[in-house]
Amino acid sequence: MKTQQILSAVLFFTMVFNVPSQSQKWFDDAISFEERALLLIDAMTLEEKVTQFLNDSPAIPRLGISEYNWWNESLHGIARNGKATIFPQGIAMGATFNPNLIKDMATAISDEGRAKYKIAQAMGNKGLYAGLTYWSPNVNIFRDPRWGRGQETYGEDPFLTSKIGVAYVKGVQGNDPKYFKATACAKHFAVHSGPEELRHHFNAEPSKLDLYETYLPAFEALVTKGNVQGVMGAYNAVYGEPACSSEFLLDELLKKQWGFDGYIVSDCGALGDIMKGHKKVNTAEKAAALAMKAGVNLNCGWVYNNIKAAIDKGLITEALINERLKQLLLIRFRLGFFDKEESNPFNEVKPEVINSDEHKNLARKVAQQSIVLLKNANNVLPLKKDIKNLYVTGPFSSSSNILIANYYGMSANLVTVLEGITDKVSLGTSLNYRQGVLPFSKNLNPLNWAPKVAGQVEATIVVVGISNEIEGEEVDAIASEFKGDRRDLKLPQSQIDYLKELYEYKKGPIIVVIGTGSPVSLEEIEPLADAIVCMWYPGEQGGNAIADVLFGDVAPSGHLPITFPKNVNQLPAFDDYSMKGRTYKYMIDEPLYPFGFGLSYSSSKFSNIQLNSQKLKLDDELRISVDLQNTGKTNFEEVVQVYLVPVDGPDYLPMYSLKGFERVQLDANETKTINFYLNSEDLKQVNVNGEKVWLKGTYKVIISNALPSERSVALGSSLPIQAQIKLK
Repeated sequence: MKTQQILSAVLFFTMVFNVPSQSQKWFDDAISFEERALLLIDAMTLEEKVTQFLNDSPAIPRLGISEYNWWNESLHGIARNGKATIFPQGIAMGATFNPNLIKDMATAISDEGRAKYKIAQAMGNKGLYAGLTYWSPNVNIFRDPRWGRGQETYGEDPFLTSKIGVAYVKGVQGNDPKYFKATACAKHFAVHSGPEELRHHFNAEPSKLDLYETYLPAFEALVTKGNVQGVMGAYNAVYGEPACSSEFLLDELLKKQWGFDGYIVSDCGALGDIMKGHKKVNTAEKAAALAMKAGVNLNCGWVYNNIKAAIDKGLITEALINERLKQLLLIRFRLGFFDKEESNPFNEVKPEVINSDEHKNLARKVAQQSIVLLKNANNVLPLKKDIKNLYVTGPFSSSSNILIANYYGMSANLVTVLEGITDKVSLGTSLNYRQGVLPFSKNLNPLNWAPKVAGQVEATIVVVGISNEIEGEEVDAIASEFKGDRRDLKLPQSQIDYLKELYEYKKGPIIVVIGTGSPVSLEEIEPLADAIVCMWYPGEQGGNAIADVLFGDVAPSGHLPITFPKNVNQLPAFDDYSMKGRTYKYMIDEPLYPFGFGLSYSSSKFSNIQLNSQKLKLDDELRISVDLQNTGKTNFEEVVQVYLVPVDGPDYLPMYSLKGFERVQLDANETKTINFYLNSEDLKQVNVNGEKVWLKGTYKVIISNALPSERSVALGSSLPIQAQIKLK
């Protein structure tokens, strides 16, 4: 009797506290993760298995499986989970053109995530946003600047997006041969970029050329080069099939062609859209079966509550759900959830890393490198720190909301532009501040004195823009009339009118600082401003970073990851997924600010371009060298860009294609030789059938610091340099 009581007590302790028994071989770290996952599945009942396919997966105490919620976000810092460092938004990361820096940033993010996870587990918090499976990054292409979620992306170019995205994934997942520090997830797969109001039922029908040349390369790169462990299916349909039930996308492309072996998760509610939005089926059991067959392992939503019913009706088999479950369990094994704490090196991360001084400094550095100087008439910037009197104004000059974008964390260290400038200027400077205008509506007081202050100072810094209140995801942009998207690219009229008033009264130069996650039409603003600086949504250290640039402690070095059109009339219809007329690759109209553009406080000159060969055959490597000189008196960092331009190819080819870039530190008057290496895959082109082929013909190789065009040079970019090659 006593023995039976002891056994009952041990069993109770094991079930309640998830302590593994000796018979639970899946806790044996001497055998492979694959074998352990299969052992665990064999031990589960069907009723237990079907509970594990929702993002909020319950515990199975008898098997030592803990409760786990898969949904977590880390777009530009650990999000929605308390204290964390808030880094600049995704579009700002693209503007750095610096994958190495973004990898360092992502490493910091996952360090904080590991530390927070350990603390949360210790206090019993196993709920939403407390896990290690991050549903980031967003590598959709920002094909249309009206899309509110474009701010989450790295811009309009697949090559740049691939490089930044792979760096982000590697930083998040770590480099241990056995364990992942955390897992990243590439979203939203695929052909997804607005409009927000149509996303639950929209069907994208891109040409094969656009699909393989524009919409897929970043996803393929994250899978094949970044080893990303998660992929999120989009809401929309592609070629008539909802993305989350598309065997073409999820099985043929993702798994068979690219070799993806991680887990696939639906966007939240997307499986319900199979039935309600796309009307592909008329029951939840059928929607669950379609998604499960296509390859979706995890449902953010409710439809997979019907898996058991789908099995009972013969729509899917238990063997299929075993396979899908194995992929989910392997992620949990590789994160170390079934192993001793000391076995996983990432458990050594200390809580002191969370929003540490090191990470705050890193956030400041990323923001510094993302800031784009668009105009600097008569070199009014940088300002002197001992300026006698200065006016800071504008709707976002003292706003912390402009810093944080969407999918953000919490920080006690948000530095506004006003605070950054206040801390930067001399204690003897007479610094005046007035908000001056409301962000999205006209002032009610007709006696507003704020514009007249511009006539009393040596310089006026006015901070304008949009914010996460007016652009973003449909459920979050609370001030948007269009579910997070924009109908035009202008600033709110109240801000334009205020700038005109400042210009009317101004005494010294007007420096316009723009906070935004997307291109802004500056046709009306550009003539009013002596200098224009785009700071994006710059994260918690944004105020310090912009002050560093405005006052010359750091020379601006960001470059545009997306074209700034003159106005919305230069854009095709928002819901047209053809790339014709879009982005720098296909846009015929002259933009206001071209892709890749960005000024600094110095200038550069390209010379002496050298190629290893001017005639190349398949499998040959193209080696390029060019001399880059800082022709000014200020140290700065230049972003050197390599473009391939067809001379005599078919008319469907992109007019320009970015093939390489490098951020280069140059001291005053210094010259460096920069080298690029392009293999035959880099030189191939996508044809109208979506095939990547060696397309014979003549091409120009152009080296520049912006899209090579007359407009770029007119705005102050360096003269590009070029050579010609022939593919044989």
